[in-house]
Order: sequence, then structure tokens, then C-alpha cells
Amino acid sequence: MSSRSTGSATDSGGGGGLSRRRFVGALAATSAVAVVPATAGAAAPVPSPGAPGAVPTSASASGSVSAPTPAAPRAATRRLFLGTYTSSPGGGTGVGLATYDSATGAITGTGTVTGVADPSYLAIHPDGRTLFAVDEQQAGKVTAIALADDGRHTVLGSRSTGGAGPAHLSVHPSGQWLLTANYTSGSVAVLPIQASGALGERTALVTHSTPPPGPGQGGPHAHQIVTSPDGGHVLAVDLGNDTVYTYRLDVRTGALTRVSYARLRPGAGPRHLTFHPSGAFAYLANELDNTVVVCAYNSSTGQLTPGEPQSTGTTGNTRSYPAELAVTTNGAFAYLANRGHNSLARYAIEADGAELRLLDTVPVGGDYPRQIALSPGGELLFAANQRSNSVTVFDVDQVTGELRSAGAPFTAPVAVCVLPL
Repeated sequence: MSSRSTGSATDSGGGGGLSRRRFVGALAATSAVAVVPATAGAAAPVPSPGAPGAVPTSASASGSVSAPTPAAPRAATRRLFLGTYTSSPGGGTGVGLATYDSATGAITGTGTVTGVADPSYLAIHPDGRTLFAVDEQQAGKVTAIALADDGRHTVLGSRSTGGAGPAHLSVHPSGQWLLTANYTSGSVAVLPIQASGALGERTALVTHSTPPPGPGQGGPHAHQIVTSPDGGHVLAVDLGNDTVYTYRLDVRTGALTRVSYARLRPGAGPRHLTFHPSGAFAYLANELDNTVVVCAYNSSTGQLTPGEPQSTGTTGNTRSYPAELAVTTNGAFAYLANRGHNSLARYAIEADGAELRLLDTVPVGGDYPRQIALSPGGELLFAANQRSNSVTVFDVDQVTGELRSAGAPFTAPVAVCVLPL
């Protein structure tokens, strides 16, 4: 997940003079594995912010990961995980662990899983028992962490992604395959997930060689890889090539076969794709030209057809870079994080998913919202603000989709990913 400050292939990432993906290739990952509990007063729940430098951390006692139905009461405490950069000045020391009150949004830090280098993006296995993290370094890796109800989580080990600077990962709905996108080297990879949750050796590695890179790009930059809602295709978003690739995944062998690709206009810089619940449409955030695009999706062929660019709701002289879209489970609203403008745009989803209508923007309450996520029930929205070292939380109106601040920010060093369960 990038933090672009110019239209070229360089990125501040919150620190001067660092590469666009902000990893430090010369730094070696620590081999120590530990769950470090939060010290007293190190992290306070919202509305009181945590102490500076505190890392949000860990699992609820229940260990539940299933989303409540609309009629079910909201659980008092749920788990939340945070990604950071361990090699950045002021960064974290591993995967942040926390709990949050699903009624108020208050976050409480509980510890850190160390031994994971630059875990800048996180994903959970469908069974809720294993957490996966990218190791966003020059020698890219992905790490599996077994989750325990008592918070004594165990790092199961890491595997090479075959590329540099992995920026995103996701779990195939079958729970058998981990998909990852290597930003720096412009490739995507597949790794098998064993019964224990540990990862096996890579089964596929595909580099995006065609079409050629967009203006100002030195090569492909795979930014995201995700499975379509029907489960039939895997889509990879490449910022450098201004392209979204569609693959078929052989669920027996883990092989990837490209079946189509959709080209965005030159210089668009597609970053993040989010599907409508119907599966017939997807919404694409274009980082470089500061737009959003509605795309039609054909589940039979895997073909994605982009529509016309739309506004992100950003105004004024501040350069803004859209980061990530989140869509409500009922398909009624979409939210977009705008870095630079430091806002959250709210869209009404209309025409059964075929149209986005911009409603408003609200201040995110932090600096550089790198990633956003809705709670399983959709009542809360979380924003990871990279440059202000914070997570902000919003109540989501279930009728209008309006966002209201749920309290003061929660302190989290170089917060670049938030994963509420």
C-alpha cells in the first residue's frame, strides 16, 4: 500500500528520502518471536488517546470472528489488529494487537506480536484461526500467525513471495491459498495454506510484463490481489501498468492463468478494487489521477470494464491520493480514504451497484489515511492514519450512511493497516 507524494514512482511513505514503498532493504528481520503485552497506561481506549508510541494489540477472550446478523446484539469486545512499518523511524515493533468495544468504538491496546518485519498489510483466514501479514521488504515474505483465545499467538513462520515489497495479500475463499501482490517487482504470487495455518512453498509467480508501464512509471507495481465474489477469478490491480489483470486460479495446483485485462487511462494509477455485494460491479480507486471508477464485472469471463472517472470529493490546492474503498454489506454506501486531503468521501450506491453518487466528505481526524475498514456488522469504520500515528473511529448511520466521530484518536505508531474482527 503506497503513500505517494509525487506523480512519479517515488514515495515519501511518511519519511524523507525513502523509496515509494518505504521499505529498507538492508534491514534484516528479527528472528525473535514474542507477544509483548501492553504496559499499564501504554494505550488508552477511545475517547482518551493512547500514550505516544503505544502499539494497539490483541485478541478478545471469546476469539469470535463471525459477523453478527443485523438482528443480533453487538458484542461488547472484539479483536482488532494493526499493521505498521518496523523499519521506519518511530514505527512499531510488529503486528499490533487490540480490542474494541463494538458499541462505542473504544480501542484498548493489549500487546504486540514481534518477529514480523514491516507487516504493512494483514488478512485473516476464513476460519478465524490464522492471521497473515506481508513482510514489505526487498526480499518479500509473508508470515502466518496462529491466533489463540488467550492472546498467546504464535508465529508459524514465513515464506518468500518471490518478489520485492509485497504490498497486499488476501486469502482465497476456499481457505487453501494465500494470494499476494509484490509492489516493487510488479508480480503476484500464490502460496498454499496448510491445515495448521502455516504456509507452503510458492506455487505460482507471475510478473506483469504487458501492457507497458504508464507515464512516469519505471515498471509494473502490483498493488492488490483479490478473489471475485463468485470465487471464479482472481483480480490483480497494477498501479505501474494502469491495468487490472484477471486470472483463473487452479484450486488443485495453485497455478494462475491470465484470462483478460482491463486498461485504465494512462497515468490513472489504479490502487485498490472493492466489489459490490452483487458481484456485478466493482469500484476502483485511482491513486495518481485522484479519481474513482465504477467497473462492470462479467463473472463468466472475468472481464472488468471500467467506466468514466469520478470525483473523490477533494477540493483546494492540497494534492490528494485516494487510498482504499470500503463498501457496506448491504451495498448501499461506499467510503473512500483520501490521503493529503485527509478526508473520507461518502457515496450512495445506486442503480443496483452501477452508479456512485458523491454525498459528502468528512475530516478523517488524522494525517494520511492509508487504509480503512468496516467492522463486521458495519456499525463502525476504522481509519489507519500513517503520518499522525493514529487510528480514528467513526459511527456509521445504518440508514443514511453518515459518519460521526466515535471519539479521540487511538495512538498507533505508523498505522498503515487496521483489521477489525
